[in-house]
Amino acid sequence: MRSDERLVAFGNQLIDVHLWLREELAELREGVDAYFAGGARLRELRANCLTFCSALTRHHSGEDDGAFPEVAGRFPQLRPVLEELRRDHRLVEDALRRLEALVADLDRQADPAGVRREIDSLAALMETHFLYEEKRIVSALNALDVPGWRRSPPAFLLTGDAER
Repeated sequence: MRSDERLVAFGNQLIDVHLWLREELAELREGVDAYFAGGARLRELRANCLTFCSALTRHHSGEDDGAFPEVAGRFPQLRPVLEELRRDHRLVEDALRRLEALVADLDRQADPAGVRREIDSLAALMETHFLYEEKRIVSALNALDVPGWRRSPPAFLLTGDAER
């Protein structure tokens, strides 16, 4: 791999992480549907929910604490975009808390429609956020050369596979 190919990888890796997070949410939705159909165990569903929520939180925290400061330093004109993305992160965090609470309470108060609505709402929020982020900052990430990121991928570029 040439050094200029390495530079474009950060933005491409972000898109890969977004794809992975979309897939993880789809799996969580399938698990919820299976639970309500009597085919999934609640314990596994809760574990999947916590794993997904933790991964999405880690991704957004990594952007807020690592990627966005790097982008803002190199591309100050993107600071308003980065602030908007941070606001989205707080909305996603609120949605994750609601989803976690619903899944945690399934054995006491099963509301299939409510859980599905929350997942659908989170999916819509994630999709608009990811598309906006990809459109606005991927090229900036592709232009960055952060030696530390080459040695050790930052949290916002990690998937479940990268942790193993």
